[in-house]
Amino acid sequence: MADWKKLLQQAHEKRKPLFEVTDAYRVVNGAADGFPGLTLDRFGSRFQIQYFGPELLRQKNAIVAAIGDLLAPDCLVVKERLSSSGRSLENPPMEVLIGDPAGSVGTVFEGPAKFNVDLLDTINPGLFLDMRSIRLEVGTRCEGRRFLNLFSYTCSFSVHARLGGAAIATNADISGKILDKGRANFALNGLDLRPGEFFKGNAVEYVHWAQKKGLKFDGIVLDPPSFARFKGTNFNVREHLMPLVSDCATLLNQGGFFMVSSNYSEFELNSFARSVRDAVGAVHPHAKTSWKKSQDIDFVASGSSKDSCLVATLVEV
Repeated sequence: MADWKKLLQQAHEKRKPLFEVTDAYRVVNGAADGFPGLTLDRFGSRFQIQYFGPELLRQKNAIVAAIGDLLAPDCLVVKERLSSSGRSLENPPMEVLIGDPAGSVGTVFEGPAKFNVDLLDTINPGLFLDMRSIRLEVGTRCEGRRFLNLFSYTCSFSVHARLGGAAIATNADISGKILDKGRANFALNGLDLRPGEFFKGNAVEYVHWAQKKGLKFDGIVLDPPSFARFKGTNFNVREHLMPLVSDCATLLNQGGFFMVSSNYSEFELNSFARSVRDAVGAVHPHAKTSWKKSQDIDFVASGSSKDSCLVATLVEV
């Protein structure tokens, strides 16, 4: 029988460099931390377990007990994401095993920013943990600049951009409900809402509209889902991402930056970064890759499983 408390303690210790940066991070990243098929994420005083495989389901009670003893969560939510069907992944079975449902809602900090989270709101509580280091960097690049955040979700990149002094941070997302969460995150950080900062609609449509209007930006973040459907049209990251990168490049001012990322497990980092640079380079011949990276230190052995993969690259023009 595994000593779950000891394994959990060892995993938590690996994340120590993050403790002063944020109170939202991945505590356990599957087999690399001794917990095959399981992830554990911290969001302030609340935690979520996700089961991506059946290996440890029978040990659920023992693992929950270890988490309770070591981390003393106010709330612990368990999500079983075992089915391969999209519907199951978007609406997984959830249960609160420590605390009560009201405790699933709260705020976290990340560098200078604060964000609202809700662990019972679908599969993601409102903040993608694996983009943390990139968000923090974006905040340092945006003083006095115009920033565009495509597929913006709850607008976390834009919060960092505005806290870093961006003149404007435009968010495009198809969900009005999600954009409302973005507005709430702006309010949480004491940020005013400026004209043109929230666009409800397809990010691809926004790019084409901005091209026609002659809009330009100094920084762009493009972090699309692997698949999306909007008004009868489909976005497939494998087929449609690089053409969209090329279109976005036409909106980028000289001296600007462009970050592109994907969690699609079939992408390979080096070739992905080359493809992005080439697509941007067709518009900006002197474009260069500033960096290419995967997930942060809390995602141990990133890329070794489909539930923990990220390719990201930043191009400067």
